[in-house]
Amino acid sequence: MQALDHAHYLALAEGAEVLEADHSGNKVLRLTDGSMLKLFRRKRLVSSAAWYPYARRFADNCVILAERDIPCPKVLSVFRIAKIQRDAVHYAPLEGQTLRQIMRAPDSGDGLRAELGRFIAELHEKGIYFRSAHLGNVILTPRRTLGLIDIADMKTFRGPLRKSLRLRNFKHMLRYSEDRKWLLGQNNQAFFNGYLAAQSLCTAKELTQAMS
Repeated sequence: MQALDHAHYLALAEGAEVLEADHSGNKVLRLTDGSMLKLFRRKRLVSSAAWYPYARRFADNCVILAERDIPCPKVLSVFRIAKIQRDAVHYAPLEGQTLRQIMRAPDSGDGLRAELGRFIAELHEKGIYFRSAHLGNVILTPRRTLGLIDIADMKTFRGPLRKSLRLRNFKHMLRYSEDRKWLLGQNNQAFFNGYLAAQSLCTAKELTQAMS
């Protein structure tokens, strides 16, 4: 993690577009060159973030995903900005649109739902447990492949995920009503069947119970 003094931070962020902010300040900036700067508030209380900052986790997760052939952002630098008590990751974004952005488009029908099911199965088979899984964090790239963004909240394992983690991950994906309606509305089975076809550990009955 590289120290970034306040003057250089201001120069880096000059003219940037604020994409996300909260009461404590800016969270995501699009810089003038098109790259992104994601800011994480430094934790003062005792927590895992004190010894393993979220900016570092984000960067490490990008490396792991790339090694496992999952499209994701490309990290350029990881900073500690003492003046504003923030850590930051500077990265080139993954091109494309989130599934939440395109769910109402003409090409967002059952084919895309099934593709997402297969993609989630691929993640599970490759030992990736993405706790923040939702349609706003999955990107459809210009090459029509799926990838992940906003990946600080992710755990990886050397082997495929065990069944309990897979079923829990489905509950995470369905916690937003808009996502759930697009995935499963009117008893749509495309997402469900896409996942089942790409793995053999979870049964249809178990998935149905997890998604109920």
